[in-house]
Amino acid sequence: MTVLPDDGLSLAAEFPDATHEQWQRLVEGVLRKSGKEVSGAAAEEALSTTLEDGLRTRPLYTARDTAPEPGLPGFAPFVRGSRPQGNTVGGWDVRQRHAALTDGAVLTDLENGATSLWLLMGEGGIPVPELRRALDGVYLDLAPVVLDAGRDVTAAAQELLRLYAERGVAPEATRGNLGADPLGYEARTGERQDFTPVAALAERCAGGYPALRALTVDALPYHEAGGSAGQELGASLATGVAYLRELTEAGLTVEQGCAQLEFRYAATADQFLTVAKLRAARRLWARVAEVCGAPDAGAQIQHAVTSPVMATRRDPWVNMLRATVATLAAGVGGADAVTVLPFDHALGLPDAFARRIARNTSTILLEESQLARVIDPAGGSWYVERLTDELAHAGWEFFRSIERDGGQAAVLRSGRIRDDLARTWRQRSARLATRREPVTGVSEFPDPAERPLEREPAPEPRSGGLPRVRRDEAFEALRARSDAHLAATGARPRIFLAVLGPAAAHSARATFAANLFRAGGVEPVTEGRFADSGAPEAVLCSSDALYAEQAVQAAADLRAAGARHVSLAGRPADRPGVDSYVFAGCDAVAVLSATLDRMGVA
Repeated sequence: MTVLPDDGLSLAAEFPDATHEQWQRLVEGVLRKSGKEVSGAAAEEALSTTLEDGLRTRPLYTARDTAPEPGLPGFAPFVRGSRPQGNTVGGWDVRQRHAALTDGAVLTDLENGATSLWLLMGEGGIPVPELRRALDGVYLDLAPVVLDAGRDVTAAAQELLRLYAERGVAPEATRGNLGADPLGYEARTGERQDFTPVAALAERCAGGYPALRALTVDALPYHEAGGSAGQELGASLATGVAYLRELTEAGLTVEQGCAQLEFRYAATADQFLTVAKLRAARRLWARVAEVCGAPDAGAQIQHAVTSPVMATRRDPWVNMLRATVATLAAGVGGADAVTVLPFDHALGLPDAFARRIARNTSTILLEESQLARVIDPAGGSWYVERLTDELAHAGWEFFRSIERDGGQAAVLRSGRIRDDLARTWRQRSARLATRREPVTGVSEFPDPAERPLEREPAPEPRSGGLPRVRRDEAFEALRARSDAHLAATGARPRIFLAVLGPAAAHSARATFAANLFRAGGVEPVTEGRFADSGAPEAVLCSSDALYAEQAVQAAADLRAAGARHVSLAGRPADRPGVDSYVFAGCDAVAVLSATLDRMGVA
């Protein structure tokens, strides 16, 4: 209904309120023009989008789309934030990741916007004895340090605590996280870790370092193995519960155990899903704390990391845009700390420019966009509240299924969670292959002539457990075949675009076909005759009307000129002489792989 302002003047008073049914009828009219005869709820459903975890987003949300009351920031169920003030005081913690010792990189980060450090130690990272050198010149009472040391967590933690003592940092001023994560390490490597030394670290922190946490619940291994947002939430919840059980058995209270945990999640370029995921994660952990008898201890501390899965190796500059959207989503979602992975992270060790861009991404959002000045800015949105609720239920159901099967350790060791994640990734891979989920610079608008960036190799990441997947991997393999062919022969594989009729008839499909074949490293030739193109294959491009008149004869002419295979850009039909069809929604990976195979590109 229309709410009148205090002065009684309403510019909309003479206009009747629009109804949901009226909007649906307008949608029906639009769909009818595109050839779809649907009405009522079916018209609205036609514009809905299917997400993972069985969720669907609708085109319109109204006050009828109810969701549970999210509460207030800093109070259970903590949907709107873990602290009453949110990030309004100083913004989120800008946490830079370091996996290798690079001269001056740590201090450069801290002097130019980073507020804490995330150090990968031991295998796949900085050697533990080098921790002192890595933190040389760092004011440890000002910059929190978060460790990620895998099997070397005890040695790394002891070295860090020794540095705090040597530099006179008071225990109450010691902030950060020792990074113990036995189940996360097992997910990465398949190796089991004894929890006894981890419990000892937690007891030490609880007894003498009130602002230092001992454990990280890292959900990145499940995200990087292809998991959905709901699976990421469920796995993190099961891991947190497993740690809480171990800590309470070791003698800590539930409140002390919760205070030892920090949760790490992936932030993707799907901004609303990321916002909803972080809000749902806080709600779910608040429920766990409530059931455990400590409702006031359920404020989940969150560290968001821009997704490694979405980063591409081709056209890596686009990663800046992806990371910016992901960082915005993490901030809006209420993450306490945010790590922006540099745009060249997938290529090796980031250079100084990439690290600066990563730092400045948060700086611009905080200092220029003032993103942290509003607590939970997405709160109250019917869409976001409903998505938060649905995602929370999906995550909770996955968590319950893990608990039914014996807990997080059990599903890791039985292979069940690997199978669940692989199933989800197969479904997503199908969307990537058909370009229903486009990847800019890779599956859409690729540039085969781009000069590749070269970086120093990064330390080999921990492996042996769950796989690490990337959105670009199928197309990257195709482009690698083309690169090898270029190196061996001096030219890329080619395909001739045989256009029929005027530009108005063929431009759209010729552009589509050129874009498609470039995604596999196949160079489209658009000028001259087929016989002069040097291409072994051709693809016909025109309108349906001209296909009906000329396609069969054009295919025969191309055959006579030496074409070994003739494709047509358009929907499949019975056209003699045409061997295959390429169209929006076709399996681009299968088409391109078959094309390279026929051309003898290894």
